[in-house]
Amino acid sequence: MAGSTTAERGERQQESSGPPPVRRLRRRHVRVIVISVLALVFLGIPTLWLFYGSGWLRAEQVSVSGTRVLTPAQVEAAAEVPLGKPLISVDTDAIETRLRRKLPRIDTVDVVRSWPHGIDLKVVERTPVLIVQKGGKFVEVDDEGVRFATVSEAPKGVPALELTLSRSSSAAASLRRFGESRLVREAVLVARAVPAAVARDTRTVKVRSYDDISLELRDGRTVVWGSSEKGPAKARTLTALMKASPGARYFDVSVPTAPASSAS
Repeated sequence: MAGSTTAERGERQQESSGPPPVRRLRRRHVRVIVISVLALVFLGIPTLWLFYGSGWLRAEQVSVSGTRVLTPAQVEAAAEVPLGKPLISVDTDAIETRLRRKLPRIDTVDVVRSWPHGIDLKVVERTPVLIVQKGGKFVEVDDEGVRFATVSEAPKGVPALELTLSRSSSAAASLRRFGESRLVREAVLVARAVPAAVARDTRTVKVRSYDDISLELRDGRTVVWGSSEKGPAKARTLTALMKASPGARYFDVSVPTAPASSAS
């Protein structure tokens, strides 16, 4: 009995020798943290130097793509890319803001770092869907109603917008309610909704009021469109009406369910 008791005590003493398991785990955890921190320090300092301190990864060249009317030189000058700075520190958002402010013709621009030395400017220009004559020049209007550029020559194939607001009480009320900018956007919606064949032949979009918009075609025909509402239905009706009445000179689709056409 005494011998077995002594043996059990020896086993318990062997089991309890050394630091407790929790303390051993804690020490191991501390060693892992220390090693990780040292690794980050030794790896991080060279990385920071590579990106910010060395001459290897600096902005040295600018490339421009997507221009149609603008020139790459104009875009590059407006971007004001800080050449010579570390590429990683170049503020791409600031470049985008400058381009859109200085060059309203730009609709969207994507500013991308091109490692190891480049900045790529991927430009999408606005496309005019209408032009407004102003003096001897022309103001281009895009598909969102934005007047984005003034040019000396009218772009080919783009219809002119005429705001010929009548003096009737309804037209005056329309102008007060919607404002000129809204009426321009309504004309844009009409220009976008007309069938492609008619759009190619449209010379002028005339706006007299919100619900009195018409098209003058290059061959002298007239299309009364009304408001911009129900554009797809009016487009389908106009296509069918022109096929059914090839000799007509006047088409009215302001009420698409009750269209009309005549020879004069």
